[in-house]
Amino acid sequence: MTETRFLPLDFIELPPDEMRRRAAEFYAEIRRRRTVRDFSEKPVAREIIEDCLRAAGTAPNGANMQPWHFVVVSDPEVKRRIRIAAEEEEKTFYEERAPQEWLEALAPLGTDWQKPFLETAPYLIAVMAQSYAQLPSGRKVKNYYVQESVGIATGFLITALHHAGLATLTHTPSPMGFLNDILNRPANERPYLLLVVGYPAADACVPDITKKPLEEFVTFI
Repeated sequence: MTETRFLPLDFIELPPDEMRRRAAEFYAEIRRRRTVRDFSEKPVAREIIEDCLRAAGTAPNGANMQPWHFVVVSDPEVKRRIRIAAEEEEKTFYEERAPQEWLEALAPLGTDWQKPFLETAPYLIAVMAQSYAQLPSGRKVKNYYVQESVGIATGFLITALHHAGLATLTHTPSPMGFLNDILNRPANERPYLLLVVGYPAADACVPDITKKPLEEFVTFI
């Protein structure tokens, strides 16, 4: 086993007042993030997406196995195929599989099985979770804490895209196996979610909803 080399931590300690300012400013920015379902066709420079993906790749993960792969789709024909397959699964879900309780929870958001944003937005990012790594020798190496690691990386990605000035939508048609087929992904990868990325449409609206106050979801002991 190769011995790991350790480097000095690149950490900058900030004055408490600066920390408070930064925390407040970040909260003010991130609270503006909303899930968008109406996207513009306005193009987005690829280098912006690349830097946001680099940020996602810095996420903490189990044993530094980095068990994720991001497939960035901008090709209109591939987006069309994804939309057709996703809408087929969503139509079945809404009309046959979804429990009534779940449909009632979705009703205030105005969602249905039709997903035009999958073609309208300039980018779709398929987030894939890798159950194991395939070494060049062909040997399989198990990945650890895959769901947790990919979830954290996805959170980094959504935050980075918002910080860059873009809107996103997390789309999770069930099942999502069609993504493996359309995107030609290997057997060790499973779709985690499909992230829709771009500018919001000029007339985009979002539901008038609120988030829980701090005291309802945090306990200090």
